[in-house]
Amino acid sequence: MSMKLAEALVRRADLQKRIEQLRERLRLSALVQEGEQPPENPQELLAELERLLSELGSLIARINRTNLATRLTDGMTLTDALAQRDTLSLHQSIIKTTAEAASVRVDRYTHSEIRRVATVGVAALRRQGDDLARQRRELDTAIQSSNWSTELAE
Repeated sequence: MSMKLAEALVRRADLQKRIEQLRERLRLSALVQEGEQPPENPQELLAELERLLSELGSLIARINRTNLATRLTDGMTLTDALAQRDTLSLHQSIIKTTAEAASVRVDRYTHSEIRRVATVGVAALRRQGDDLARQRRELDTAIQSSNWSTELAE
């Protein structure tokens, strides 16, 4: 069955959600008071879990093969683009947190209290954070475009 990479990513998320729901259903059915019946048959739930995990494993492998083989317009593989996007997100988050920490105004109630001063340029950090956010958005747009135009590998 032919499917676009974006469709496979949606299916992967759905499978992961269903597996987590099965985890909880299994937990609730794993132990009951003597003489009671579990809310659901644990053996049936385990069989469903095996089926979903098998499907998820196959789908993840196909997604990974597709990501390795797919190139964006600038020649970067989709795998490299995803790694770069994650790194940009982390970098932006750290810069934002640092700028916020340096922006906190601490009022002194007496002159004997120790004065706290920023050790970084808040405005420059915010500009850098904005630039990182722009880079991430542009890269994410290229990734999403590729996801909707790329057929999933077998």
